[in-house]
Amino acid sequence: MAQKVLVEMLDDIDGTPATRTIPFSLDGVTYEIDLSEDNAAALRDGLARYISAGRRTGGRKVRVAAGQSTTSSTDRERNQQIRAWANANGYEVSERGRLSSEVIAAYDEAQATATEAPAPRKRSPRKKVAAAKK
Repeated sequence: MAQKVLVEMLDDIDGTPATRTIPFSLDGVTYEIDLSEDNAAALRDGLARYISAGRRTGGRKVRVAAGQSTTSSTDRERNQQIRAWANANGYEVSERGRLSSEVIAAYDEAQATATEAPAPRKRSPRKKVAAAKK
């Protein structure tokens, strides 16, 4: 038996169909609200005075699910490898913090040249020698 399940997003203010989920924060708490275009515009208009007077503390718009970090374990492992390589190759890097783009580029270049395998040599075709029967 086949089923078709439809999920309808409703505006959290008036119950009309919502078109978007808008995240916002206040007093260190992050919220999300589902709103229609009209209510989303009203929210932005209502906050415009405070936004224009406030200071932006975030650099980019990034949505992170609750409980997740923006840095993955593979990023941390890569950064550890870069730090070890940089220390072994005369670069000064701290144990923590952001790596410079210069160090990352040098590491990537070193890895690319280290993994480039020489082109395989063409071998001349082997001649098949028929075994002599006695």
